[in-house]
Amino acid sequence: MTEQESATGETTPARESLASLLGGRKGALDASLPPAAFVVGWLVSGSSIGWGAATAIALSAGVCAFRLLRGDKARAVVVSLAAVVVAALIALYTGRAEDFFLIQLLTNVASALAWAASIVVRWPLLGVVVGFALGQKTRWRADPDLLRAYSRASWVWVFLQYTLRVLVYGSLWWAGEVLALGVARTVLSWPLIALTLAVSGWVLHRTLPADHPGLRHPRADRA
Repeated sequence: MTEQESATGETTPARESLASLLGGRKGALDASLPPAAFVVGWLVSGSSIGWGAATAIALSAGVCAFRLLRGDKARAVVVSLAAVVVAALIALYTGRAEDFFLIQLLTNVASALAWAASIVVRWPLLGVVVGFALGQKTRWRADPDLLRAYSRASWVWVFLQYTLRVLVYGSLWWAGEVLALGVARTVLSWPLIALTLAVSGWVLHRTLPADHPGLRHPRADRA
C-alpha cells in the first residue's frame, strides 16, 4: 500500500478506495445485458415471452463464451448463465413477462436481510468481503475500529443498494411494468454499485481514526 508524507515528515498510510479493492463493474454490467435483451425481444416480437426468453438466453450465452475465452472463472460464468435460464423459465411458466425479474427482486430481499443481520451479530458482511479480498480471513474483527467502521458502512449497502432495489423492483413488478423493470435493472446495476462503493467507502474511512493504518493493517484490540 502506498504511503503519503505529512507536513511533519512522518508517513501515514494512504487510504484505499473500496472500488479499487472490490471492483465489480464488469460483472454488474454483464448481468444487466440479459434483462435488457429480454425486454427488447419481448417488445420486438409483440409481447412474446418466448422470444424475450430466447433473446436473453442467447445473449447471456454469448457473454459467457466471451468471458470464458478471456480466461474468467468458469464457475462464475456458468452461475450467471444459469440465473438467466431460471428467470426465463419462471416467466415462461407463469406467463407473466414481469416474472423474468422475480429472482432479482427476491435475491435483493434476501441480501438486505442478510446484510442487516450480519451487522446485528457483529459480522458485517462488508468486512467479510473486504477481509476475504485482502486475504485477512477474520483478523479485522480483532480491531474494534475496523469492526465499527465496517458495521456503519454495511448499512449503506442495506439501504442504498438492496432496499432501494426492492422498493423499485417490487413496485414495478406489482404493476406489471416490464419495460420500466428493464430500465430499472440497468440503472440499478453498475451505476448504483459504483455509488454504493463510493458512499460506503466514505463512511468507512470517516469512521476510522485518523491514525489508523488502513484496511490492510488491522490492529488487535488493545482494551
